[in-house]
This record gives sequence, structure tokens and C-alpha cells, in this order.
Amino acid sequence: MSKKPFVIGVAGGSGSGKTFFLKCFLNHFKKEEICLLSQDDYYYRVGHTMTAEENKLYNFDLPSTIDNSQFVNDIKNLINGEAVYQKEYTFNNPNAEPKLLEIQPAPIVMVEGLFILHFEEISEILDMKIFIDTDEDIALQRRLKRDLIERGYPEGDVLYKWNNHVMPAFNDYLLPYKKQCDKIITNNTHVAEDIIEITSEISNQLRENILVL
Repeated sequence: MSKKPFVIGVAGGSGSGKTFFLKCFLNHFKKEEICLLSQDDYYYRVGHTMTAEENKLYNFDLPSTIDNSQFVNDIKNLINGEAVYQKEYTFNNPNAEPKLLEIQPAPIVMVEGLFILHFEEISEILDMKIFIDTDEDIALQRRLKRDLIERGYPEGDVLYKWNNHVMPAFNDYLLPYKKQCDKIITNNTHVAEDIIEITSEISNQLRENILVL
């Protein structure tokens, strides 16, 4: 790459629809035009040794649960044109075999996660900051659907984490940075076309301004 990549940060709380936003966004580009680094893959791997009760009480929604040093190092490697190899985080699923992820550098580097704006060294790297905003009751329903169906957690455990871990972390480590973001995207609907239209507008701007020869 002949010039520094354009680095985009996408932050959003649990249940904000960030994953779907990212999927739509990436679909507007060729594989060699954009890459994505997710904070989720940088959790310290402690959950697989815990009992169900220990897992319920352990607070994964704190900056200290992330290997931020490695996270920052890998972001810088991508910016410097170097590939990154990182083991996939499987969210304490003992039946899942983690994949070795290969992230190749690209003209556009996307970084996503709950704490990317809180980590000052990451925030300073970002050329564009996007905040995915969602009403709390809608976010909770999405979280319940994911954790009950996809991950098999008891409803009581999900609600305990939501009230004691998820929302306090959102209020402390993400919400204070909302006004600093370049784009605030409200995602309270389940209408895919809305997000597709928004991601199309942003991607067109980037294509005109960043991917020009």
C-alpha cells in the first residue's frame, strides 16, 4: 500500500446491532479493499476454566478483560501493511474449536468493539468514529434472543449480567464518547434495508475519497 490506511472505529453496546451493521458495511467492498479487527478476539481466555456460577459472576464487560496491548499492536501492524494472525474467541463454548484468523492489510481498516473509544491509544488512531445507538429495551431483547437461543444461557443469568455488567460498562466506557463520534447511527428497527442504505452512503463516500487512485 502506497499510503496510510484509513482507519474506522465502530463502537456499540451489546444488542446494538453492530454485527449486522458491520456485515452490511463489508459487503460494499472487495476483500482486498477492507479488513476488520474485532475486540472480541482479544479477551483474555479465562472463561473455559469456570463453572457456570463463576461465569455468571465474572464481569467480562470491563476494559481489563481485554488484552489491549496486543490489540493495539495488531492494529498498528495492519496500518504498517503487515498481516495479523489471531485466534478466534469462542465465548467460552467448550464445544467450539477456535479458528486461527488471518487478517490481511487493506486500504480501509475497520476496528470494532465496546472499548475502542475508551482506549485512548486506539481512539487517537481512528480517522472516523461510528457509534451504533439503540434504545436499551430493544438492545436487551436482542441480547436475550442471542444468549438464550444461540449460547444456551439461563434467562436469569442473562438478566443478571445485563443489569450488573453490561449496562454499567456501557454507561462508563462507551456512552461518554458518543458525542465525539463522526457518525451516530440509530438502529432501533429490524429493517435490514435501513442499515443497508446507511452503510451504502458511507461506503460510497469512502470509495470516492479513500479508494481513488
